Amino acid sequence: MTESPKHGTSGEQPDATASGATGAGGDAAGTPPRGGSAHGERHHTYYEGGPGASSEPGGEDEFDHTTSDSDESGEPSEAEGVVLAEEDTMAATLLADLQRLQAEYVNYKKRVDRDREVIRHTAVGSVVESLLPVLDDIHMARQAGDLADGPFASIADKLEATLGRFGVERVGEAGQEFDPNVHEALMHVEAELPEGATGTTVVQVLQPGYRIGDRLVRAARVSVADPA
Repeated sequence: MTESPKHGTSGEQPDATASGATGAGGDAAGTPPRGGSAHGERHHTYYEGGPGASSEPGGEDEFDHTTSDSDESGEPSEAEGVVLAEEDTMAATLLADLQRLQAEYVNYKKRVDRDREVIRHTAVGSVVESLLPVLDDIHMARQAGDLADGPFASIADKLEATLGRFGVERVGEAGQEFDPNVHEALMHVEAELPEGATGTTVVQVLQPGYRIGDRLVRAARVSVADPA
């Protein structure tokens, strides 16, 4: 009778992996154990994780690290410094544009106000020029004493007061020193001048002049005399 060959004569155990036998701690080879060991200990098994996970137990993966734009000393990185420099340049450019626009607006407002005042004076001056014959008649009537009282004197006063509210000013008074900028000498006579007069002096106003602000509508037409 032939004896069957004995296994493990050299002390080797059968290869459980090759035979597909059940391991001591689980099912077939490669399958994680479902329970604890024979002594009640619980073993932790590592599995292959997803992207970024470490395949080694206790190893680090990419999710264990935090990215930062600063180096270990806390200083901004070169890329961050470039971004900050570009933002500073853009802010300075925008500020310069804003200041330029503000200066242009201020100059525009000044120009508009100046032009508005010039237009206003021009319009009022045109009205005064059309009323010059009437104003000359009022002046002559006042010199003749015809405007001492009566309704016409009241009308003349109201007309001159209305023109005064628009900045119309009458120029030329007897006794003033002659000024070629506001006076037009029509006659040169010999006359007694006020005490203390040292230059050519207005002795009679033939037609008063009118101005609006700095604009002379008409120079005063006067008679003048020189000191003796």
